[in-house]
Order: sequence, then C-alpha cells, then structure tokens
Amino acid sequence: MMIKIFIKSLIYCFAFLALISEVKAQNNSKLTIEQYIDIYKNVAIAHMKEYKIPASITLAQGVIESSWGNSDLAVIANNHFGIKCHNDWTGETFLKDDDGKNDCFRKYKNADESFKDHSIFLTTKSRYASLFKLDITDYKGWAKELKKCGYATNPKYPDLLINLIEKYALNQYDEEQPVIADKVKTQKPVNEVIKPIIVTEKSGNREIFLNNGVKYVIAGKEDSFLSLASELKMGAWQFYRYNEMNKNDHIIEGQIIYLQPKRRRSSEYKQHIVKQGETLYGISQQYAIKIKHLHRLNLELHTNNDIVPGQVIWLQRQKKG
Repeated sequence: MMIKIFIKSLIYCFAFLALISEVKAQNNSKLTIEQYIDIYKNVAIAHMKEYKIPASITLAQGVIESSWGNSDLAVIANNHFGIKCHNDWTGETFLKDDDGKNDCFRKYKNADESFKDHSIFLTTKSRYASLFKLDITDYKGWAKELKKCGYATNPKYPDLLINLIEKYALNQYDEEQPVIADKVKTQKPVNEVIKPIIVTEKSGNREIFLNNGVKYVIAGKEDSFLSLASELKMGAWQFYRYNEMNKNDHIIEGQIIYLQPKRRRSSEYKQHIVKQGETLYGISQQYAIKIKHLHRLNLELHTNNDIVPGQVIWLQRQKKG
C-alpha cells in the first residue's frame, strides 16, 4: 500500500515538474525579428503620420535597442528604445546597469507608450532638429544623421539601421500615405491599373464603379467599414468577405472596396506582370479576382503568396497545347 502511495506521489511530482517546465518554456519564448516587425509596424506607421519620423527608422531602432522585444528593458519596462530618465521624466523608472551602475531608464505601461515617447523625444530635443530637414523616405540620411546628432555611440549604428531596413524592406512603410494593413500596401485605384473606371450608378453622393463585372467604391479619408455599411445599407461582414479582409484591418483613402464577391478570373486580361513592391492581394484587388482563384490559375504559387518583380500572374485559364 505504501509503495502504491509513493509511486502515485512520484507521478504527481513529475507531472508538476513537467507543467512548471512547460510554463517556463512558454514564458521564455522569444520573438523573432519578423514577428517584432509584424507586431509594431502599425504603431510605427501611425507615429510617422503624426510626428514625421520614417516608420522604417522607428522599427529598425526598436529592433536594435530592444533586441527585437526580448531585452529586459522591453519585457519588464516596456522600454523599446533605451531612453533614460533624464531630468524631465516624472513617470515610473527601471534601474539597470548600463554606462554606470543602476542607470535610470524610463518605464512605460505598454509598448505603445514607449513608441510615442520615442517620437516625442526626437521631435522635442533641439539636437535632433536637423533630422526633420530630411525627406521622410531618405532612411539612409536619417540613419547617418541620428549618429551625428549623438543618438548612439556605436560608429556602425547607421550601417546597422540601413542593413536592417533593406534586409526586411522596412522602407515600404515610408510612403507619403502609409497604410495600416499589409494587405493593401501596394493597392492603387483601378483607373491607375486597368482602364478608365465606369460609373454604374450613385448612392447618395457616393459613386459606384464597375471592375470585372464587380461593383466597388473608392474609400474616402473618413471612411471605415462601419460607416460604409451604414451608408450603403450593407453588413460590415460583407465588406470583410468581399475584400478578403478582417475586422482588425483598416481601410485608407483611395482604396478599392468591393460591394460584391470578386470573380474566378478576369473577363478581359490574360496576365499581369509583377512590378516592384506588388503583392498577390494587391493584384487580386486590381483585377477583382479572389486570391484562391489566382492560386488555381497559377499552380506554381501553391499556398505561398510571395511573388517577385517580372513574374507572370495568369488572370485567365491557360490554353493547353
């Protein structure tokens, strides 16, 4: 009897230790650079619109300064840019050995606060004023000027930023009208891609157009899925489904928003030659063809949406022989 109790206790002990190990493994899981970029790119873009700091620079600095979200500063203090307390800081603090013993760093409630403070830090400190004379798409100039302004002591800091930006194509977020969702980052109004748009009807002051037999509208500056649903007497779910988006995606001014399901193929165009920066989703919207049907028309894509400049994307069935 005692042996059975001992064995059962031993089993419980091992199970408990296994559970502890599993929890520790989950807590110790680290972000990859790609995951970090995916999580924070929208924040960087939003702050670029407000503070005129290139999103590529903000993201690259965040990657370097926070070890892509895995440093003690980032995990414990939500400090992604290594900003120290300074005399004007009145918030919470985090002590950590750096240049000296127990250096004082700013502690934030969340990562968003850290990104915002980084933007405010650069825009309000006079020594960084020269940065804002540069074009917002000149990420190389920004990287070099940051070093000149004394942001970092590492002589290779500009090279680190530039290499990160180019390796992960972060400069794609530095457009004059940055977008919130990856899915629409290369999308243009239909009239810039196919033929002059055809007005089919009006709904109030809203013009409704036609592309590949599918009705659509062009999103305005203040439009959202909910406002369009209310205006056009449709369900928000219809916009998500017809445009292959989800509730967390945002729409931007000039974006194509379909009011009906997209088609299986193009009624007029046989193929599309991929240009630099285009995505399969963007092509899907340009020609009003569902992504799954682009896959069926282009079997070499398999389930991968990656495309490269110069690649042929078939928009109709290829004739055999």
